[in-house]
Amino acid sequence: MVGSLAAMAVVAALGIWAAGAADLPEDAFGPVLAAVLVLAVGGTVRLSGDADALAGTEGGLTVIPLTVTLTGALLLGWCFLRPLHRRTVVGAPGLAGWAARIAVLWLLAVLGLALAARRTFEVSLGDDLLGDLGELFGVRPTVGFAADVLPTVLIGLVWLAGVLVVAILVSRGAPLPPELMRFQAGARPAARATLGLLLAAVAVALIVALVVAATKGHAAETFAVILLGLPNVAWLGLTVGMGATWEGRVAGPFGLPMPQVLDEVLRTPDVSELNLGSLVDHDGGRWWWLLVGAAVLVAGAACAMAATSPARVPPWQHALRLAAALALAVLTVGPTARVSARIGLSVLGIGDLGEGLTGQVLLEPQLWGALGLALLWGLVAGFAGAWAVRGLRRWRR
Repeated sequence: MVGSLAAMAVVAALGIWAAGAADLPEDAFGPVLAAVLVLAVGGTVRLSGDADALAGTEGGLTVIPLTVTLTGALLLGWCFLRPLHRRTVVGAPGLAGWAARIAVLWLLAVLGLALAARRTFEVSLGDDLLGDLGELFGVRPTVGFAADVLPTVLIGLVWLAGVLVVAILVSRGAPLPPELMRFQAGARPAARATLGLLLAAVAVALIVALVVAATKGHAAETFAVILLGLPNVAWLGLTVGMGATWEGRVAGPFGLPMPQVLDEVLRTPDVSELNLGSLVDHDGGRWWWLLVGAAVLVAGAACAMAATSPARVPPWQHALRLAAALALAVLTVGPTARVSARIGLSVLGIGDLGEGLTGQVLLEPQLWGALGLALLWGLVAGFAGAWAVRGLRRWRR
């Protein structure tokens, strides 16, 4: 558990350094790092401000740095399973006791991060009318952030439970109690195939990002995205390739750093739709490769699931299992990859919360449409993959 937190901290520290942490005050790096780790485990960070009665501030932040999350989840799942592989039999009480010990340590770690994730910064009003008003009335506005301790601890425990459940589902050879073994035998092929699909999407996005960093410039910004939000981009592209639609808007000085076309499509007066059609209309037909990539990855997952399942399982059962697994993946990816951020400042009600000081980034999926598409893709790919693997087995015989 300590190793997983350390790895998350290293990835997060490198990510915020690449994003410009050198410009932070000397004592701000630690709280910002703690806030990133809080967000990575699903916690909430509240933005706040103070500018007396003459000014107003507002803000909110909902985003999960999924590179940090994925790093911690993979290592934590491995650390949870490793001691179990050394035993021949593990009963339900032993498994529950081991999970409870990890949960207690995790609870203390998340509590410490939530308490450390708080900091306040003074905001410059600039040299325009807004700055003159601030100087005249002695306004020195501040903005800051602080983690909501109780929601962070509760969500952190739910996150831990989800990681341990997935680890049990995909594990091979772990000595589990008999009641879990029977359930795992049916669910493991679909769970492993879906996890492999999500990791493969991240691997493809990593290759693309490294090529962009090497050929297009802006290496620091690209590596910041890689170290903080690569799965956010990868799973967004996967769902869009499957036909899903996301809604969003970008306004003010903030934006979505990668790929640039997302910022361009969503920088509109009102909420816009992001899907294959809008991407193709804005930036040409190359975005149809998202559809090709999604088809290849889902087909590969279907074949992998069928190949690791017993030969007696009928194709329709493969289809149902993959459909259920993809639907659960979309229900997980959609909410975790959404982005909602807003911060603003006004002095005497002037400036619409301050030109240049106000920003909004919104990106969220049309979840029910994406869920229906995931079920359809799973049914078709699961059935086709089962027949393909069955035909290959016959050919080998």
